[in-house]
Amino acid sequence: MSNQSIKTIKQQCRTMSSEALPYHWLEGWLMSVLDKDKLFLMMHDDYMLTADEYDRFMQGVARMRSGEPLAYLVGEQDFFGRTFKVNPSTLIPRPDTERLIEAVLDWLSAQTIDSPSILDLGAGSGCIAITLAKELPTSDVLAVDMSVDALAVATQNGQRLAADNCRFVQSNWFDAVQGEFDTIVSNPPYIDKADKHLNALHHEPMTALVADDLGLSDIMMIIGGSVEYLKLGGLLAIEHGYDQGQSVRELFIRQGFDDVQTIKDYGGNDRLTMGVWHG
Repeated sequence: MSNQSIKTIKQQCRTMSSEALPYHWLEGWLMSVLDKDKLFLMMHDDYMLTADEYDRFMQGVARMRSGEPLAYLVGEQDFFGRTFKVNPSTLIPRPDTERLIEAVLDWLSAQTIDSPSILDLGAGSGCIAITLAKELPTSDVLAVDMSVDALAVATQNGQRLAADNCRFVQSNWFDAVQGEFDTIVSNPPYIDKADKHLNALHHEPMTALVADDLGLSDIMMIIGGSVEYLKLGGLLAIEHGYDQGQSVRELFIRQGFDDVQTIKDYGGNDRLTMGVWHG
């Protein structure tokens, strides 16, 4: 035995926790090590960790202290009520991206489209494409990503979550895309190379985070290219940085989109912009 009880580990977690190492990460990692849920931790303060369990717990703490997110340690992350597998080849799904899902679902619910066709550019773990496919069972979803490793994770998630109406194709944005779509969605790289927040994200794939032109280069390319792949009356919805709302709206309007609007995330920050293409 390790002479370390759940109670003493919780006390250590409170002492160790910080902005960079939040308590819920430490608690989540303890649950993963023990293969127990939160209720078990609450009800069994006197449970004594084995030496192997304690060693594994402390090894994970060291990795998180170096900046590695909990999601990569446990290999999964919850998103929109489902659990997605993740690894360092994919971004970690974040709650703010759920606003993109909600906005697209709200827009589609107001349309008269029986079987919407949806394109997700830069699928990563597949959380956006698969969620839309599951929430819209009659839809036809195409998810593309240039990363073979990310597509492998997305495909695994699609199979595990039985998203049979979601297909995965390797493509650098529109390069391998054919046909027209009722909706195009994307959470592209949008962080400027000089952004100070990048230091906290160094374990995640930089190619999925960083873009040129103050973080707008991929967004500009998607907006410009989307008009060749959207049906008339189709929706384009793009996630972006908290300080990019005005710039992205201007790009939409300059391209000729109508009904352009920026939607805020749960923290009250500009998080996504959408517009309708009428040709």
